[in-house]
Amino acid sequence: MDRRIPLYEVEKALGAKFTSFGGWELPVSYSDILKEHHAVRTAAGLFDVSHMGEIMVKGKDALSFVNKLITNDIVPVPQNKILYSPMCYENGTVVDDILIYKFSDTELLLIVNAGNIDKDEEWIKSHQTGDVTIENVSDKIVQLALQGPESEAIIKKLVSDKNTELPGFFWFIEATLFGNDGLPPLKVLISRTGYTGEDGFEIYLWLSDNGQNEAEKLWNGILEAGKGKGILPVGLGARDTLRLEAALPLYGHELSDSITPLEAGLKPFVKLNKDDFIGKEALASRYEKGLDRKLYGFEMVDRGIPRNGYEVVKEGRKIGYVTSGGPLPSLGKNGGLALLDDTGLFSGETIEIMIRDRICEAKIVSTPFYGKRYKK
Repeated sequence: MDRRIPLYEVEKALGAKFTSFGGWELPVSYSDILKEHHAVRTAAGLFDVSHMGEIMVKGKDALSFVNKLITNDIVPVPQNKILYSPMCYENGTVVDDILIYKFSDTELLLIVNAGNIDKDEEWIKSHQTGDVTIENVSDKIVQLALQGPESEAIIKKLVSDKNTELPGFFWFIEATLFGNDGLPPLKVLISRTGYTGEDGFEIYLWLSDNGQNEAEKLWNGILEAGKGKGILPVGLGARDTLRLEAALPLYGHELSDSITPLEAGLKPFVKLNKDDFIGKEALASRYEKGLDRKLYGFEMVDRGIPRNGYEVVKEGRKIGYVTSGGPLPSLGKNGGLALLDDTGLFSGETIEIMIRDRICEAKIVSTPFYGKRYKK
């Protein structure tokens, strides 16, 4: 049976339609997926992402231990900065892609994907060395994401100390919300991160014995502060179209235990020149020999909606498959990402997608779909 997030009943009362995802029962939409998508692009959207996992690593050797697990390099990262990194198997394929919140050299918080929580915890603990403690704190945290151009103005209304400086991109702070409006204050962690291609924040609330009331207060308080700013609660449906437009990878699609971060276009997050890490030898060998396949963005020319797993054909030969696909609402087009055997394709080149036994023309485009090329 799927698990339920702490705010399940609150969101159900808002009209949320739920679906099964990663072992959780999660809201796919509250009103209309397209409406929610455009609210994030033009105003603000509030997501409940409490299904995400959090693993705390502490101890004298925490920094070196975490650095051995990941392909990126956490050592030079300053305190209160966040690092994105794949975490790989010895063969170079991906266990998970994670965020690392660096409180200090001896305290780091790993944010992991919901469907990978148990697997990641087991993997991390199986490699435990030195003076390190590892704790899965996922059940103790409610995580909300406030995304969109109005998100900063909304957060500023909630911060108790008006002199608080909000974090820059991929930085985090500890702050107090409410307190000036008659509501009891809430201490939270605020990071300037997200999964939509928009400016925005992720808010972490550590639950106390009164956690349910605190979680409801945080959710309702953000929605109340966003009145007049066009805020909407947003579900997984729009979350996926938003992240696809931004060409952000999704584990199980662009990354998996059969796909390396190099093939997924994540070479900037693979530091082959740092000290040893799990998967380094395999990744260095693949990089030196040259990749056999590569992730591309494409837009549909013919009518049709591409989906994960659909075959990609060129000149009558299968050259790969769609990893993620669907509508790109900000563009008014359909498109997606595909892992292809031909690493020499160029922007504008024609490929074909097999959609329900029908050959549909598409063209290679640069990514992100939504960004510098389209954003006004």
